[in-house]
Amino acid sequence: MTGRLTGGFSGGEKKRAEILQVLLLRPRYAVLDEPDSGLDVDGVRRVAEAIEMLRRGGAGVLLITHYTRILRHLKVGRVAVLVGGRIVAEGGDGLSAASC
Repeated sequence: MTGRLTGGFSGGEKKRAEILQVLLLRPRYAVLDEPDSGLDVDGVRRVAEAIEMLRRGGAGVLLITHYTRILRHLKVGRVAVLVGGRIVAEGGDGLSAASC
């Protein structure tokens, strides 16, 4: 359904529209697969703000990303770093892929 509504949007605008839809649905849990991919710095910040709104609204959020840049804008409870399908590091807010 998103494709028909956002046909003329840029990649970043499509990502923000998807996050808006999640916010409107007010789920108990949200699994977000690479919501930051293809976004510029401002887009990453805006998507992170929307994710924080979800979290503050009581939703549990599982965020899957290849980049650590979005984590700078989020309050993270737990981080797991996977390499080759295996967890190589786990920790809290201070963990980054650079430290592995």
